[in-house]
Amino acid sequence: MRNSLGREQIGQRLSVRSLTGGQGPSGGPEATDTIGVLVAVEADSVVLERRDGSRTKLRTDRIVAARIVPLRPRRRQPAVAIDADALTRITSRGWPAVVSEPLGDWELRAAGGFTGRANSAAVHGDPGVPFAEATARVIDFAAHHEIAPLVQVIVDSAWERRFIDAGWESIRGPRPGAIVQVADIGPVAHDPAIEFSPTASDRWLRRYGRVEDPSLARAVLEGPDRVAFATLDEVAIARVVVTGTWAGLTALEVEPGHRRRGLARRLVLGCLAWAAERGADKAYLQVMEDNAPALAVYAPLGFTTHHAYAYLRPPS
Repeated sequence: MRNSLGREQIGQRLSVRSLTGGQGPSGGPEATDTIGVLVAVEADSVVLERRDGSRTKLRTDRIVAARIVPLRPRRRQPAVAIDADALTRITSRGWPAVVSEPLGDWELRAAGGFTGRANSAAVHGDPGVPFAEATARVIDFAAHHEIAPLVQVIVDSAWERRFIDAGWESIRGPRPGAIVQVADIGPVAHDPAIEFSPTASDRWLRRYGRVEDPSLARAVLEGPDRVAFATLDEVAIARVVVTGTWAGLTALEVEPGHRRRGLARRLVLGCLAWAAERGADKAYLQVMEDNAPALAVYAPLGFTTHHAYAYLRPPS
């Protein structure tokens, strides 16, 4: 498969050996192996997505060998073992902002106000600058993109305490934060009654609600490479995205008159099956802590709470 990676391999998990440009210990050219799902083939490079959703670009003229490896490795890390910072990066890649800028390990995000997740600074790791400068950058970025300045912090983390000590406040409203639940994906079967589309139709967006600008919503919702919009019986919807080896479940909605019929459970299982076919072996979802009906659907499927996050705003 040397130098022959093409678009027909997109979606396959590969081990690619490429030259680094340096000298190896034996005096010959140094090479390194990169394992990931092929997500893009460009004129002079290919892009691999690793297990955590991060991406590596490899120059085609430096690739010396490539082979297909199983999408679901025999040995895998359980979902609960991931730390909250790493999971936050994965969830952010699964719900990408229209504009994203790094601030050290933090991520500044803007999407015209469509959802807090895409219009806040994801706080994890080290911003690479003093705290006062970091918070000023967050506020300036928000002002430049005409959104409210917000940070998304992991509850009970050192950063949450730091922001609160600096006077930042929890936002008010129906969505001040959420809990993140995770589960390992076991054997799941495809449900032929579920329709999957790579794009969000007008009808799907109407059922999802909370959409003022459809083009802006689609820019966020359709942003990832491996994403699908599920519909069941024309009355229930969900969105599923694969980031590395993680499946993200979002936008699960069932019309009120059709609830308590098992449609939500079928959608979750069907979405997990779709994701497993594309290499996911773990899943996450974000849900309000007081959403008892949703939690009742997720618990029997193995979902447990991993951490919670909250949105904070600058002092009044």
